[in-house]
Amino acid sequence: MMNSILHQIKQRRLTLGLKQGDMMLRVGVSRQQYQRLESKGNPRLDTLELIAKGLNSELMLIPKEKLGAVMALLEQESSEPGKAPVSQTKKTAKEDAKKSLSDDPWQGLLGDES
Repeated sequence: MMNSILHQIKQRRLTLGLKQGDMMLRVGVSRQQYQRLESKGNPRLDTLELIAKGLNSELMLIPKEKLGAVMALLEQESSEPGKAPVSQTKKTAKEDAKKSLSDDPWQGLLGDES
């Protein structure tokens, strides 16, 4: 479970085009602290909240029985032909080549275009 969260944090950072050292300005932790957290950390909830804020994200609990519906909605939004969702209207060609939604469930969700 924790590896999934840490992986999502790393993927979100990479999607935003940020380096680990950039997190010092965004979150207030050194590159070494952030690197340790991203690789094998066990962050406290307040640390996760700071990191989420620094990545223009929100922490959210999704009930297991609703997870399928949420993922289907995200897949539907990302694959509607002829209609780009608001969160993806400014996507660049480079971002279009990013991994699939299952690899990065946060892609395009928050409207960040870095």
